[in-house]
Amino acid sequence: MNQQRLRAAFYRGGTSKAVIFRREDLPAGQPPENCKEWDRLFLSLMGSPDSAERQLDGMGGGISSLSKIAIISRSARDGIDVDYTFAQVGIDKPVVNYRANCGNISSAVGPFALDEGLVSTNAEQAVVRIFNTNTGKKLIAQFAAEDGKAKVGGDYKIDGVSRAGSPIKLTFVDPAGAATGRLLPTGNVRDVLDIGNGRKIEASLVDVANPVAIVSMDDVCTEAQGFDTAWFQSAEQRNLLEDVRVAAALAMGLVDDEESARTRLTNLPLVAIVRKPSRYKANSGTDVEANRVDIVTQMMSMGLPHKATPLTGAMCLAAACKITGTVANAVANPDGLSREEFRIGHPSGVLQLTAACENLGGAWRVAEAGVFRTARRLFDGHVLVPTA
Repeated sequence: MNQQRLRAAFYRGGTSKAVIFRREDLPAGQPPENCKEWDRLFLSLMGSPDSAERQLDGMGGGISSLSKIAIISRSARDGIDVDYTFAQVGIDKPVVNYRANCGNISSAVGPFALDEGLVSTNAEQAVVRIFNTNTGKKLIAQFAAEDGKAKVGGDYKIDGVSRAGSPIKLTFVDPAGAATGRLLPTGNVRDVLDIGNGRKIEASLVDVANPVAIVSMDDVCTEAQGFDTAWFQSAEQRNLLEDVRVAAALAMGLVDDEESARTRLTNLPLVAIVRKPSRYKANSGTDVEANRVDIVTQMMSMGLPHKATPLTGAMCLAAACKITGTVANAVANPDGLSREEFRIGHPSGVLQLTAACENLGGAWRVAEAGVFRTARRLFDGHVLVPTA
């Protein structure tokens, strides 16, 4: 078996990891959504599809947050430094999705661009303006630099990552309608989804940075089950939440039929199961007190319970909490709705972020959303990809 040798870097960005390529090092071809050569390469690289969901023969880690690709190049767009395309690689299915962005991996784009010489600075603070091709949205990354490279060391700590690092401020500009073109794709703050077999569930369908279907934890499980990985991993509950996702994808106009939602668009929308602020035990064993959070969520990504929270999903959830009448708004801490910084409790701890929402004559608008992350280059060199 021959192997293709490609220059690449491996990064942790926030609570995710990805193989990052320069666009010039990948095969030329059609736009990503039609590029079969990219699909073949990325699936082979990650070790997918793998029915055991381990991706043992590739760079993937068996969960959605560890099965990601980023492609970066200099941009010819006015006011933009680099273009960035994100690819979510299926684990047990031969699917590569390009219709969404990943907020955690977005935090690695600025440092990668600086370290690779795609942008340059002599200042102590770097600012990189990023265009995400998946969503057509602009991001701004601000972070410390040393000797023209991204600073790595620091004392900023994020839950879900064992090592502290140098903070990266990431701002999503005008993030609403990233996938559907509308903040509320159905025009409603709540919808009732028909999820089959006579079952219905109430959900808020919101699109900020990524589309998310938000449902109450009371409608799918008990509070005690909320962070029980075994409960979410059971076939019965995974099927239930997949049915919610599929019904939401149809309602939001992301797909035309159920088969497409189940076989082609397997990563959208994210599903956020939410409950009121309450005490719980994080993955690390640390007790998270109710007064530390404004809402608690378990998110589903690629059919699996996320061990932290997708950053774009968290931004969407924060915005949804501030929109009167949504499922999230009903359970969120009222004090948090007026505070600039909003705190989301997730299985690995607490995520603090901002979402600037306003109601203009009855129409809601999200001007921007922001968060602090850390990122680190884990290795660089070449990846070897089987060609057959």
